[in-house]
Amino acid sequence: MSPTGISSSDSTTRLGFAGVVFAFLVTMLGTTLPTPLYPGYQSAFGFSQLVITVIFAAYAVGVIAALLITGRWSDQLGRRPLLFAGLAAAALSDVVFLAADGLSTLLAGRVLSGISAGIFTGTATVAVVESAPETWKRASTFVATAANMGGLGLGPVVAGALGEYAVWPLHLAYAVHLGLLAIAVLGVAVATETVTRPPRVRLRIQRLKVPAEVRGVFVPAVIAGFAGFAVLGFFTATAPAFMSQVLGHSNLLAIGLVAGCVFFASTLGQLVQGRLPEAHRLPLGCAVVIVGALTVGAGLALATLWVFLLGALIVGLGQGIAFRAGLGAVAAACPLNQRGAVTSTFFVIAYVAISIPVVGIGLVARLVGLQATGVGFAIGVAALAGAALVSLQRQRAATAVR
Repeated sequence: MSPTGISSSDSTTRLGFAGVVFAFLVTMLGTTLPTPLYPGYQSAFGFSQLVITVIFAAYAVGVIAALLITGRWSDQLGRRPLLFAGLAAAALSDVVFLAADGLSTLLAGRVLSGISAGIFTGTATVAVVESAPETWKRASTFVATAANMGGLGLGPVVAGALGEYAVWPLHLAYAVHLGLLAIAVLGVAVATETVTRPPRVRLRIQRLKVPAEVRGVFVPAVIAGFAGFAVLGFFTATAPAFMSQVLGHSNLLAIGLVAGCVFFASTLGQLVQGRLPEAHRLPLGCAVVIVGALTVGAGLALATLWVFLLGALIVGLGQGIAFRAGLGAVAAACPLNQRGAVTSTFFVIAYVAISIPVVGIGLVARLVGLQATGVGFAIGVAALAGAALVSLQRQRAATAVR
């Protein structure tokens, strides 16, 4: 026992827990670094807005592939080997971005970034919960959520600040991130492994499945999740274009702050939802998404930054409430032996929502203009959240009849 009354094993546990949390935050931070830098890539390489959305969407390809292929590997190989693999993919992504000379390298960098996020989304969440000291056990799930969403929110802010006010605007953020990853490697190295590797390792691809008895709960939850993740894609892929071309603000730090605030608000929403009555969580989240999306649309229609920002905060709050409530309801309704497959299905659909709609924005904007496209997207998100509310009401009515 040390003079402070804390045993060396307790200190090691706390240090390992902090190391895993830091690694989670840093890895997710790296996935959103390009957001405020997209205008610079457009200028440097002559890309259209459609090409920018395709570059962004490549990230989802990496996430989905990693979720499906490695989703269950940490149960066999251990948490730390997968965390090291995720950190390696993040570092490779940074190296590719540092050497980027055109479309192919930017696409490769985004896919690698997606792989790192896909590995960490499942593995790091579990690792944070399992490595938490006793005093942090109750809060460990929220700590994992805060590291995930907080990292996603900090990425645009860090890159925006460095891109606007420091040298080497399209590269410095990735060099800084490489340094943070080196610290994260040390953090994972001091963490205690929480999985005992079986004598015979079996690496399987995660199957997608939604059992019939879960579909009534799954459908409204996944519709709400699709709407909320589409909003996250909107802000991380196209916020720079809307900020500069519609709202008249091209400061990279301002762009990063607007993009980041959606994730910070989502973190708050995920914290708040646990204090709401269980039956009201998903409906309230959907309602807040509707209000926020329509406010975002109004900000674009009026070309008014503060209305757009207010909408971002509201819709982020609603996304956090709806996402956590929907995923929790789905997990609770699943048989224990099918929970992993159903949760993976939920996340795959969510990451499709991050990518496909923003590519649609790039296509439609070429026909009707960016402002009208953004307003239409906001209305579409509100309509989706409304559809989730209707589906939820029907599901509850059907349950009551039984």
